[in-house]
Amino acid sequence: MTPELPRPERSRPEMSRIVRAHEIGVARRTVVVAADATERAALAARFDLVALDALTATLTVHRDAAGIRVAGPLHAAGAQACVVSAEPVAFAIDETIDLIFSDAAVPSGDEVELSDADLDILPLDGDALDLGEAVAQSLGLALDPYPRGADADRAAAGLVISEAEAAAMAAADTARASPFAALRRR
Repeated sequence: MTPELPRPERSRPEMSRIVRAHEIGVARRTVVVAADATERAALAARFDLVALDALTATLTVHRDAAGIRVAGPLHAAGAQACVVSAEPVAFAIDETIDLIFSDAAVPSGDEVELSDADLDILPLDGDALDLGEAVAQSLGLALDPYPRGADADRAAAGLVISEAEAAAMAAADTARASPFAALRRR
């Protein structure tokens, strides 16, 4: 008999807003997702943000032929670290969320090719839709992966050298590394 391996503990999302799939009909209903201070701090840590000052989404949820559609505006504001100088770079995000949760969205096989139309279709996990996690993931996708501050080019300019300077530095490093460098100085 093979011993049962411990199951990995499923981590709780930083911001969870569960809606039951069986309660969603064709009539549209509005769900407002607004992160509180604790959730914003946890999401800031998750996405490596300097600050997350606001995160809200006003979502319309209803069932259609494709599955359960979740759509509406996402608003977020905060600051990310500049990739060059690490200085805070303010951001304001105004995006539209348009997702479909569907039982048919579960891919099978080793390799799955998705068309552009399939990218916003998510698998329905049992009877629960976590709209908070959907908003958090949408925020993560909307963030600039390489934020640059206003002074980033000036800060980077001090790090860039010419090819001639690089060649001279390489020659100096090579000369210092040579076991005969001390003999040449005499």
